[in-house]
Amino acid sequence: MCSMLPSNSVGIVETQYVSLNEPFELECGQSLQQVQIAYETYGTLTRERDNAILIIHALSGDAHAAGYHSDKDRKAGWWDSMIGPGKAFDTDKFFVICSNNLGGCMGTTGPSSTNPRSHTPYALSFPPFTITDMVMLQKKLVEHLGLERLVTVVGGSMGGMQALEWSIRYPECIESCIIIASAASLSAQALAFDAVGRNAIMSDPTWNNGDYYGKTIPASGLSTARMLGHITYLSTESMESKFGREKKEKTSAENYFSTEFQVESYLSYQGQKFTERFDANSYLYITKAMDDYDVPARYGSLENAFKNAGDLKFCITSISSDWLFPTSQSLEMVRALRSRDCDVTFFEMQSQYGHDAFLLETETLTKLIRAFLKRIKMAPTSQVKEDQIIPDLPRGVLIRPDYRLIFHLVKKGKKVLDLGSGDGRLLHLLMNYKAVRGYGVEIDPDMVIKCIDVGIPVVQGNIETGLSEYADKTFDYVILNQTLQATVNPERVLKEMMRIGRRVIIGFPNFGNWKIRLKMLFHGVMPISDTLPDKWYETPNIHLFTLRDFREICLNLGVRIIDCYSLRGHRIKRCGLFPNLLSDVCIFELEGL
Repeated sequence: MCSMLPSNSVGIVETQYVSLNEPFELECGQSLQQVQIAYETYGTLTRERDNAILIIHALSGDAHAAGYHSDKDRKAGWWDSMIGPGKAFDTDKFFVICSNNLGGCMGTTGPSSTNPRSHTPYALSFPPFTITDMVMLQKKLVEHLGLERLVTVVGGSMGGMQALEWSIRYPECIESCIIIASAASLSAQALAFDAVGRNAIMSDPTWNNGDYYGKTIPASGLSTARMLGHITYLSTESMESKFGREKKEKTSAENYFSTEFQVESYLSYQGQKFTERFDANSYLYITKAMDDYDVPARYGSLENAFKNAGDLKFCITSISSDWLFPTSQSLEMVRALRSRDCDVTFFEMQSQYGHDAFLLETETLTKLIRAFLKRIKMAPTSQVKEDQIIPDLPRGVLIRPDYRLIFHLVKKGKKVLDLGSGDGRLLHLLMNYKAVRGYGVEIDPDMVIKCIDVGIPVVQGNIETGLSEYADKTFDYVILNQTLQATVNPERVLKEMMRIGRRVIIGFPNFGNWKIRLKMLFHGVMPISDTLPDKWYETPNIHLFTLRDFREICLNLGVRIIDCYSLRGHRIKRCGLFPNLLSDVCIFELEGL
C-alpha cells in the first residue's frame, strides 16, 4: 500500500490509554485495584461537547475501529467503512470513541494483564466480570473525557448487548441507542456453541489451567473455538456461494483425513490467524460474560427493563440470514419498547452474509444510520395551515388531497399508528404540526429508510401479521391509506385495526367509479387510472372493491361509520349523491369495536 491514505479516511490514528485512579468494583463483589482502558477517538469534539458517539465492538474486536496506525499500515480499523468523513458516523460532524472492552487483550485490563499483587499475569485469578461491568468501565472512560451525554451508543453482536445495557443503566446519559444483530440474552443454540468453544480451549494440553503465559499457548484449542464461532457468523447461503463443495488438491494421498474441502482450509486459516492476536483466557471470560447476560431474568421482563427508557430513541437492526442472533430476538426488544411507548425504529437488513453482514453491508447500513442520526436532532415545528406546502418538497407542491383530509380528521396530541407508512410524509405532517405521538409500520426497506429520514419512528413489518402484539385500544387513531386493497385478508386487517384503535381512518381507490366502469364496458380490459396506475399483472392490488362493498363489510362487522368522504381529483367532499359512482378515492372514519 502506498503512503497516500483514502480521502475519506480518518487518517493516522493512535491508540490512547487511561488508568483509573481508584479500584474498579465489579458485580461479582470483587474489585480490580488497577485498570487500564485502551481507546481511540476520531473527529473533533465541539465546544459544547454535544456531538460524541460511542462505538462498542463485538467479541473479538478492539479499540482500533477506524483509520490506520501508520502510513504503511495495510489494514484499516475493523469498522473503517462506517467511520470517517462523509460516512455513516461522519467525523466531520461527530466525535467518535471506541474502547477495548474490559477483559480484552488489546490494551484494556484482562486475564493477560499483570496482577499488581503477584507481578505475574492474572490468568484465572482474574475476577469474573459481566456485560454490565464492561458498560460501567465505558462510563468511566466517558467521564474521563469530560462528557455528560452521548448522541448515541452503537454496537453489533456483543457490542449490541452493551448498547442495550447503556439504555437500561444510563438512559439519562444518552440520546439514542443503536443495536445491530444482537439480543437481550443468548439462545440455547448460541450458548451451546460458546460452551463447546470453551471446552476446546480447556481441553488443549497446553492450556495448563490458564497458566500458559511465557510458555506454549493453547493454540489448537483457541483455533478450534474460533473456527466453531466463525461458522455461526456465516449463513448457509454465504458458505454455499463462497465455497460450495469445492475441493483443493491433497498434499498426501496416504492421509485420508487431510484438509480436502476449501471450506476446511478457510476455517483453518481463520483459526490460525486468531491465535496470533487473541488471548485464550480472554476468550473464555468474554464468552462467559455473554452467556450470563440475561435482561429478562434480571428485571423480571424486558418491559420492566425499559421502564426508565423515557425519551430515548432506539434503532434496532437484524439480519435476514443471521441464525446466531435471529430477527425474532430483535423483535422481542421492539415489542417490549413499544409496550413502554418508546420511540423505536426496526429494520431487517436483507443479506446473504449471515451475522457478519453488519461488518460487510456498508451501503445499506450507512443509509439507515445516517437517516437515524439525522432524525435524532430534528425539532418539531409548531403549527401548519390547511394549504401549507409540505416541508422538504419544492415550492408550489401542495399537500395531497387525501393527506389534507386525514390531517384535518386527526386531533392534536393524539397517539397515531400509520400502517403502510410509505415515505412517511403523512405521519411527518401529523407529528410536526399536530404534535401527535406517531408510529409507522412499513414493509418496503427503501421506504423504511425514507421514513427514518423524515423523522418517523417506523417498524419494518407486515401489517397482516404484526398487529396482534398490540393491546386493545393502544392508539387513538389507526390509519391505513391506499393499502387495504393490497392486503391478502382485508377483513382480518380491518378487525385488528378496529381492535387496537379508538378511531380508524381508511382510504382506498374506488373501483366503482364511472370512468373505470366505462373503460371496462367499452374496452373490456382492466382499467388504468391515476388511482389504479398499474397493469393488471403488475399491480400490488389484489382485492379491488367499491365504496358500497366497504360499507357492507363495515355493516357485517358491526363497525360504526362516523363519516365518509369522496375525493374527486383535488376536490374533497362528504359522500353525497351517487358517491359510489363519482368517487375516485374514498376515505372513511370509523369507530373502534
